[in-house]
Amino acid sequence: MTEREKMTAGGLYFGSDPQLMADKKRARTLAEAFNRSSEDEPEARLAILRQLLGGFGDRLLIKPPFHCDYGYNIFLGENVLINFDCIFLDAAPITVGNNVLIGPKTCLYAVEHPLDAALRVAGVNIAKPVTIEDNVWLGGGVTVVPGVTIGAGAVVGAGSVVTQDIPAGALAVGNPARVIRFLNKE
Repeated sequence: MTEREKMTAGGLYFGSDPQLMADKKRARTLAEAFNRSSEDEPEARLAILRQLLGGFGDRLLIKPPFHCDYGYNIFLGENVLINFDCIFLDAAPITVGNNVLIGPKTCLYAVEHPLDAALRVAGVNIAKPVTIEDNVWLGGGVTVVPGVTIGAGAVVGAGSVVTQDIPAGALAVGNPARVIRFLNKE
């Protein structure tokens, strides 16, 4: 397997792999072009996003600046808003469902470093997917760590750090985020 295949599959991989470094450079170049683009030219912005992202549905709004590692592991559903200054570290797939609101300065991390110091020093990384299901609202400044799924209809309060799965329909807040109640069905 290539390092990219290992990474995307959620295995141990070397982040310094030349192909991965080239992929990161490409993503940063495209993200910089997107961040410099004018909101008065929506088709130009969409063209950049088509090159950068793995896929997205209709009615996507990303407010610059937006940053990511690779881009090709980001999959966004229909009617998604990603507010200002978000960071998606997409070593493994980051999947965002339909009708999702992502607040400003939110970070979705699908990569981590091993706890074993020798592996860290050797440059080994671990990728784990992040999944945000349909109808989720992530408040401003939320951080979601690798391997987490946030269930459909959940709300995560501003500034929360999500370290474990959040069930569907839950309201979670805090650091670490804890479910404080379940929301009424609307």
